[in-house]
Amino acid sequence: MNILVLCTGNSARSILLESLLNTLGAGRVMAYSAGSNPSGRVHPQSLVLLAEKQHDTSGARSKSWDEFGTETAPEMDLVITVCGSAAQEECPMWPGAPLRTHWGVEDPAAASEPDWDQAFRTAYTVLEKRARAFLALEFEHMSKDVLNVELSRIGDIL
Repeated sequence: MNILVLCTGNSARSILLESLLNTLGAGRVMAYSAGSNPSGRVHPQSLVLLAEKQHDTSGARSKSWDEFGTETAPEMDLVITVCGSAAQEECPMWPGAPLRTHWGVEDPAAASEPDWDQAFRTAYTVLEKRARAFLALEFEHMSKDVLNVELSRIGDIL
């Protein structure tokens, strides 16, 4: 299953979830991330936390969702948006994905630098719980309707 994780800047939340899904998914999924208005760099605290948690960050980069709208891009089976609501963030919409879900998390990159560690850990913890709940499903054998219900439920996990 190809999964595209979208947010605005593609520097923190989407990078974290992409890495979590690829690491924990152990080949069952291939996750990618992108932003509607990419910052152009992965937030340094994302890299610090992922390295601490033993994730491979060698391929992590902030990129535009335009990369996934080309004919040669992988076809997505699922698009997950991770935008939060506290800053009235507008979540990007991805056309044509068979399945879409929203797993909102407040942006840890919006925290002041002294609060980065806690903000990123909080976001990582929530996203890790959701990634594990998703990967615990036998999604390969579920109808789209049943999977949609499960995806929505997972988005409420804190």
